Amino acid sequence: QVQLVESGGGLVQPGGSLRLACAASGSFFSINAMAWYRQAPGKQRELVASITNGGSTYYANSVKGRFAISSDNGKNTMYLQMNSLKPEDTAVYYCNAVVQVVVTASARDFWGRGTQVIVSS
Repeated sequence: QVQLVESGGGLVQPGGSLRLACAASGSFFSINAMAWYRQAPGKQRELVASITNGGSTYYANSVKGRFAISSDNGKNTMYLQMNSLKPEDTAVYYCNAVVQVVVTASARDFWGRGTQVIVSS
């Protein structure tokens, strides 16, 4: 019903920048919120940043001041601008969306397959 596709990952040197994108497609009524999570090897998945359809944002302390989340509601696309990247930002980054598939049902979580970010010299 809902597909989330991430793009923009890759290899970058410490101090560099990357911009991730997550495009939502399919049949649904509305997207209530979207978020980026990441999972490093041997670690649990953690919330990096989120944005509601009203524009409210949240950032994990570890990325505040370096990452910026945004969305284009008309395109059902979310972005994560990542600046001043550090080796500890290395992880698979996953897109999450809370979607109202039909107006009469509860919102549901959907996940993308992830995009790899490697920060290394």
